[in-house]
Amino acid sequence: MIRKAVIPAAGFGTRFLPASKSQPKEMLPIVDTPTIQYVIEEVVAAGITDILMIIGKGKRAIEEHFDRNFELEAELEETGKQEELRAVRRISSLANIHFVWQKELNGLGDAVSCARSHVGNEPFYLALGDTLIDPAARVVREMIRAFERYQESVILLEEVDRAKVGRYGVVGGKRVGAGLWLIDRFVEKPKPSEAPSNLAIAARYILTPEIFDAIARTKPARNGEIQLTDAMSRLVRERAAYGVLLKGERYDIGNKLDFLKTNVAFGLRRPDIGRDFRKYLRKVAAEL
Repeated sequence: MIRKAVIPAAGFGTRFLPASKSQPKEMLPIVDTPTIQYVIEEVVAAGITDILMIIGKGKRAIEEHFDRNFELEAELEETGKQEELRAVRRISSLANIHFVWQKELNGLGDAVSCARSHVGNEPFYLALGDTLIDPAARVVREMIRAFERYQESVILLEEVDRAKVGRYGVVGGKRVGAGLWLIDRFVEKPKPSEAPSNLAIAARYILTPEIFDAIARTKPARNGEIQLTDAMSRLVRERAAYGVLLKGERYDIGNKLDFLKTNVAFGLRRPDIGRDFRKYLRKVAAEL
């Protein structure tokens, strides 16, 4: 049973400067909701309500977002803004969210190692905060089912253009079922000619607690960071790992262009603005 989730959110977000100078990139809104809230809601929808968020310098706004704001609530109640009041109160009651600080930004592997005390000897769900998954895909539940069957690490995979595999961590292995792979290797940002497949890691994992010892034995890469992919490469030599193919859309908000695309996609779905937004986009498209 997966009871806990870990969400690393300690990076500087330099691709979004100057906006990320004074606010975390995870708090940049998709329409009117911070990106990190969508990730939390994804986890909660699968029944996981014990969440550890790994943060760093300048990330206090994330803590404040998920805490109660009694002054704001009082103002909304006095002015009769009941819908807004319900929305604000809902945020603080989504889950039991804990925070731990990554003291130095030494890579994703190092960030994950900060969760060791909280996770203990349990498997856990790991979700990267700069990627959103289409809620209709229900990937968390599907990954949990695979874990319950095999009791081994499960990685969400996405088929990508082979020419672009150098942007991702990529896996090798063999297909063992519909949308299911037995993974035998992990490669971080390979050259297209050297990639074992076009199956990229899609920012979601279920990891067993053995990952912490694997991280501790992993040497920093050339950039000085401890890569989670390198730790998983070490671990897969000792025990199995499985990959579940994403059936749905993944939205990468780690760069400006994809951030804008994600806002468009989510804006079109909104019942309050979707219709008018669609009309506006058609008008813009016609003028191009």
